This record gives sequence, structure tokens and C-alpha cells, in this order.
Amino acid sequence: MSVEQQYLADVDAILAHRHDNGADLWATEDKRLLKGSPFSTFDSVLYLLELGMEPDEPILKEAANLIFSTWQEDRRFRIYPKGGIYPCQTAIAANVLCHMGYVNDERIQKTLRYFLDTPYHDGGWRCNKFSFGRGEETEHSNPQPTLNALDAFRFSQYLNREPALDRAVEFLLQHWVTRKPIGPCHYGIGTLFMQVEYPFRNYNLFEYVYVLSFYEYARKDSRFLEAFETLASKTVDGQIVVERVVPKLAKLSFCRKGQPSALATKRYGEILENLGKKGI
Repeated sequence: MSVEQQYLADVDAILAHRHDNGADLWATEDKRLLKGSPFSTFDSVLYLLELGMEPDEPILKEAANLIFSTWQEDRRFRIYPKGGIYPCQTAIAANVLCHMGYVNDERIQKTLRYFLDTPYHDGGWRCNKFSFGRGEETEHSNPQPTLNALDAFRFSQYLNREPALDRAVEFLLQHWVTRKPIGPCHYGIGTLFMQVEYPFRNYNLFEYVYVLSFYEYARKDSRFLEAFETLASKTVDGQIVVERVVPKLAKLSFCRKGQPSALATKRYGEILENLGKKGI
């Protein structure tokens, strides 16, 4: 798929930010690939893919090389030059590269194995960093990094064949019930979560349902089906209407707040297909 005419201006707007952080490809000179949100390296690559740019386009191949340059022999990605390396960072890097078609690269295969080797006791993945202090709620995995990891795994040979992934799905389904802020980063299910956010960037209802819809364990579970029905109730004439978008993305045509999004609706169509429901 190539970029449709109506989205070319969006592509140009994203490319216009490629030097914002001091180096090329939305990065800093010392390879801080998460800096500059919502126009970080990872964010921008995912937007371009969402808009239909092919992974073999020169700029995306360069971005993939940049991300791979941060891969470590211990199977993690160092996306900041100093400090600890956290599972959330590795999950983001692996997920983006899987979206770009690199799931079978030997380095990604090793990274996926790293995640299978290192789940927290509740089945998800947890960063050992406590920005909000310690408490009972921090003795849980972080939902968003867990969702990111599952998003990467859906491209892999492990999808619906690996019990460890079912446990990660179960962790997220349980969060649908408790809804409390959990994990060291306090991810909760509340008013903001329930607003349809697009493009996928944060822990929210739309991305939650989308990623979990690829997992058989979730599709047969009443908690997931309740989340899906909640999302379905928000559609208008079968279309996804964007309820929340980062202000700096508000002028992009593919994700305007309060308006139906054809590309978001396409993602919703994938959910329906995964559930065996009639397409839109």
C-alpha cells in the first residue's frame, strides 16, 4: 500500500519535524529515540506506516537502521545513552520494528525470547523504576508496556501458541475488571482511557481492544467482549470517531478530533475481522 493523495500533506507535516530534536530521523544526536513526543523517532515511524508508507521507503529503512543501532547483545534496546534500560523501552523499539516487517530478524527474535524469559509474576512486564514511589499498586506489571509487547508478538510465530502470552493477556483482562492505577507508572482505566484516542500512542480503549483482538485467549473472554462492545457503542455509522488526539497532531487530516477517521475505521475493521464479524 502506498500513501493516498489525501494523506500526502500529513506525511509532509511529519517529515517537517525530522530534525526537531537536533539530529535526523526525529532523534537527538545521542540517539534519544523517545524524545520529542509526539514527534519522536518511534512515534513518527508509526504515523508514516499508518498513513500507508511502505517500510522499504528510504527514510523508513534509515529509521530502522537507527533503531537497530541501539540493540544490545543482552537482547534489549538502549534508546537513551545513559541510565537504566527498561522493558518499556525495549517493548517500544521491538514493536516498531515488528510493524516495519523485521519480526524474523535474528535480533528481534532474540528480543522476543528475552520477553518470554522475563515476565513479572502476574504475567505482564514491569519496569523496576518507581517515579511515583512504592505502594501495593506498584507490585503489578505496567499495562502499556505489556500491551506494546503483545502488539509486537502478534507478528510472530508465538501468536496463539505461547502460554506466556496468554498470561500477559490475562493480566490485561484482569485490569479491565479492577481498573485501578497499577504498576510503577500507575496505568489506570478511567475517563481518559475510555476516550477513543488515535493514532495509537497511549493506553486507551481503542488500542486495548485492537491488540487483544489478535489473541484467541481474549476473544473468547467476557471481559474482552465487554471492552469490545464499549468500543462498538462509540462508533457512528460503523465508523470510528476520534475523541482524543494529542494537540500537536490536531491539524493532521487522518486523526481530527470529533471527526470520523477512515484509517482508524480500518483498524476497527481488523477487530471485526478478528472476531469473525461482518466487515464494514
